Amino acid sequence: MSLRVLGVIPARGGSKGIPRKNIAPLGDRPLLAHTLAAVAGSERLTRTVVSTDDAEIAAVAAQWGGDVPFLRPADLAADTSAAIPNIQHALRMVEEQGDEPYDAVLMLQPTAPFRRAAHIDEAVALLETTGADSVISVVDVEAHHPARMKYLDGDRLVDPPFGEARENQNRQELRPMFLRNGAIYLTRRDILLGGSFKGTDCRALVMPALCSVNIDTPLDLRYAEWLLAEHLVEGPAAPA
Repeated sequence: MSLRVLGVIPARGGSKGIPRKNIAPLGDRPLLAHTLAAVAGSERLTRTVVSTDDAEIAAVAAQWGGDVPFLRPADLAADTSAAIPNIQHALRMVEEQGDEPYDAVLMLQPTAPFRRAAHIDEAVALLETTGADSVISVVDVEAHHPARMKYLDGDRLVDPPFGEARENQNRQELRPMFLRNGAIYLTRRDILLGGSFKGTDCRALVMPALCSVNIDTPLDLRYAEWLLAEHLVEGPAAPA
């Protein structure tokens, strides 16, 4: 039997780096709508809701096909609010409103606009087939490998204990390392309600670098716009 998976798109109104970030324009639609397009193409999500404290964001989400069955309370929408309580709140709300219990919850941050439906479905399949506690998406760090990082003692470079074995070691000789890219956080229900996105058995969904753009600053948004304009990433289908 297929897993019942609830998708949750957290989209609070406050944003310091980019004002009104979740509805800032990217290509032909607001940022939030790129994630809604990925959700619309998924075959493995049972339901997806948008969790926001902001009436304008709720209206924009609904305009682009989003399901906004509640407004998030203000105490879960502050700059310092943690992600896990927000996702727990969304799960509890939809189940209290009558949904059957879900097996897993997928957090889909709008700041990862180039995540596609195929990534969502691959993550759910991986959770299902492995029996893992969670699936989190990552991207290869490539040239930013931790082995090449240094501490500073004043202006003196200091090698950390995890540094490269010898000076200027070739990238191909370093064990590949990966960074969370913010696109997929898929967690089984009991693990999430226990206060973790990972649990003790977390599997990786490795995504390409161009699909791993995460919008945090105005420069990130400009870069994402350039990728779309140059057709280096595939945008969602044109709006009806």
